[in-house]
Amino acid sequence: MFYHLFQYLQDLGMPGAGVFQYISFRSGVSMIASLIIAIWFGKWFIKRMKKSGKTEIEETRTTMNDAPTENSQNCDTCVNNVKNFKKNVPTMGGLIIIAAIVIPTLLFAQLNNVYTILMLVTTLWLGCLGFLDDYLKQKKHNKDGLPGKFKLLGQIMLGFAVGAILYFSPDAVIREKVVVDNPQGCEVVEVVGNSDCSGVTEYSDVKSTKTTIPFFKNNELDYRWFVAWAGDYADILAWLVFIIMTILVVAAVSNGANLTDGMDGLATGTSAIIGATLGILAYVSGNRVAAEYLNILYIPNTGELMVFAAAFIGATIGFLWYNTYPAQVFMGDTGSLTLGGIIAVFAIIIKKELILPILCGIFLVESLSVIIQNRYCKHYRKKHQLPKGVPVPVEKRPFKMAPLHHHYQKMGMPESKIVARFWIVTLLLAIISIVTLKLR
Repeated sequence: MFYHLFQYLQDLGMPGAGVFQYISFRSGVSMIASLIIAIWFGKWFIKRMKKSGKTEIEETRTTMNDAPTENSQNCDTCVNNVKNFKKNVPTMGGLIIIAAIVIPTLLFAQLNNVYTILMLVTTLWLGCLGFLDDYLKQKKHNKDGLPGKFKLLGQIMLGFAVGAILYFSPDAVIREKVVVDNPQGCEVVEVVGNSDCSGVTEYSDVKSTKTTIPFFKNNELDYRWFVAWAGDYADILAWLVFIIMTILVVAAVSNGANLTDGMDGLATGTSAIIGATLGILAYVSGNRVAAEYLNILYIPNTGELMVFAAAFIGATIGFLWYNTYPAQVFMGDTGSLTLGGIIAVFAIIIKKELILPILCGIFLVESLSVIIQNRYCKHYRKKHQLPKGVPVPVEKRPFKMAPLHHHYQKMGMPESKIVARFWIVTLLLAIISIVTLKLR
């Protein structure tokens, strides 16, 4: 909003109005605004939720949709209930994060940028999906909430929409260098090199299904390669592969963030570090000089995502003001599904989705721990024909408790130490992700 207003004022000759043309300035202001909104709105939100009674309704919080039993170890899936004695702490705090992201983005970003629009749609869509889940939990006074199949359907719909928009939008392109003959001399707009004018290298905006593979020198993977056998239909099928990949990434990262949200500040701090890393990757991908120097895909207009990333970082850090141990508010699915979805779509836009297993390593191991625990315990119960209600012995399980952070908690490690160490690991993974730009 302010970007377009000050652009108009600059055209009228107003001194200083041009400062809003700089992404760095608008990103800084966006981060400050999101921090202020998160802290100010958070204080009001917590008081309001406590007064209305919309707080954590059980002394035990669960990580999967399994029915609780008298003994917290007796669950068929062995993804155990965790007693954390945080009853009456306000939930649905993800609304704080969403407000602190959306408002600064609307104020300081280019609203006609297709990538900005995509990120806003992602935030609001998954925010509504998570809010519906949290609202049903509060209304029914149980932990079931929105059935998992409806959450997955919402994630699939978002992934399909994102993939389709990136396919159909004329603004969603990459800029490639091509060498062309130029018999009339070097009078070509935006050219590079060849002093003898025997040919020039010019930039061309093209629709592409290419993405980046970390650790490889010629690090571009084209989804078209998977359907090259289709001949003339390969281009169309390549976009179908891309859309399927988008759906898988959105669902995986969103659910991974949801599983990670089991300790005070864990998902929030991890997401803040990941968001900062993606902001850096978006900046270099949207800067022609930086992209050419690093030999990565140049994606015009993605630099504008820095404004959104700054709001994302400010919102998560601001939420940590109230969410660090001991938490005064929980983000609920309203926040965790949204944070994961934002990270997934952001990475897809800047063609860095294949780096997510590294960057989101914490989300990955948390998800894998749940899958491994579930599969093993089901196999063990079937093999040993355990009656229903009889738990798999703790010593026979791959993990004492899943997701992984509860395994360490069960080993006696303090919650605050677990969270801090997970942040440190995420920071290390973030550095590795950035280093992949040169380490090839």
